Amino acid sequence: MIRLLRSIGAGFLGFLQGTGRIMLFALTAVMHCVLPPFYFRLIGRQMLDIGYYSLPVVGMTTLFSGMVLALQSYSGFARFSAESAIATVVVLSMTRELAPVLAGLMVAGRVGAAIAAEIGTMRVTEQIDALTTLSTNPFKYLVVPRILAGTLMLPLLVLTGDIIGVFGGYIVAVYQLGFNPGTYIKNTAEYLEFIDVVSGLVKAAVFGFLISLMGCYHGYQSRGGAQGVGAATTNAVVSASILILIFNYVITGLFFER
Repeated sequence: MIRLLRSIGAGFLGFLQGTGRIMLFALTAVMHCVLPPFYFRLIGRQMLDIGYYSLPVVGMTTLFSGMVLALQSYSGFARFSAESAIATVVVLSMTRELAPVLAGLMVAGRVGAAIAAEIGTMRVTEQIDALTTLSTNPFKYLVVPRILAGTLMLPLLVLTGDIIGVFGGYIVAVYQLGFNPGTYIKNTAEYLEFIDVVSGLVKAAVFGFLISLMGCYHGYQSRGGAQGVGAATTNAVVSASILILIFNYVITGLFFER
């Protein structure tokens, strides 16, 4: 019994210790994000890598999600003669939930892993120590550009995903299910409110911060050669994905809880 309690306590203390390290890393990163100097060329390069090169993945994901959502909504609502609500369901689901969450998970798999692998490789090959020797702050040079780029670019990706996803639902509804185009567009615009889009973009900014933060943290803390880099990459994707789902619930509660 004592051994069981000891193992539970050790696991809990380890969790608190890891959480504290992440929080200190996040606070340090945020502090460096608002203090000069800034490496604008590196920030621009990361914005291109995170935003532009992730657009095909996010676009394909949201397009087919919108199309499937329209089909599934039709098969359900047709039982209650409520087919007119399909446009509303598609646009609200995409803007509030599906586009931010799916884009966040896709970017976490693509970008979070790449960030952790890149910084982890620099850590195990002592390139980060070389930056410190050359009087270059590793946080300023490696962490800040990625966090700023992730926080700024994911809302743009989600906004694009909103449009593509709603368009996917429109294609299925009009060309496969036989809806009137004008009526579908009218129903889409009539029930969409500004807060629906804003909530999705706020989620996207938070998800972008979390993805880049987890990638940088696990890469920065990696040890043990190639095996350590692989573990850091896996941990970055898993932790970012879990945090996306947790903060999705938290932010939804803040915006829509009555």
